[in-house]
Amino acid sequence: VQLQASGGGLVQAGGSLRLSCAASGRTFSSYALGWFRQAPGKEREFVAAIGWSRDNTDYADSVKGRFTISRDNAKNTVYLQMNSLKPEDTSLYYCAARYGLSRYAYEYGYWGQGTQVTVSS
Repeated sequence: VQLQASGGGLVQAGGSLRLSCAASGRTFSSYALGWFRQAPGKEREFVAAIGWSRDNTDYADSVKGRFTISRDNAKNTVYLQMNSLKPEDTSLYYCAARYGLSRYAYEYGYWGQGTQVTVSS
């Protein structure tokens, strides 16, 4: 599966952004999708993931209550709605796919290119 992330940008603290990740492939609905982020000089960190069942989601504590992951299997797209953004959310955001829900980057075999999110204070 090939992944294409988009929707990043510059936003003020407290604002919102919605990231999208479009996937190719007819088996999209079978995959779990994850969002990760990586700031300069830091390790890639888990943000959120959603299983093939839209009710099965997982969030990092740092974004819980502010970010919402969702998917539209008809459009082969996963979304990350980000509200109440903070300067510490500034990072390069990546989407990834694998079979089975996971919060560990090394378990994902398919990655999209990153989309930059910058939150100004």
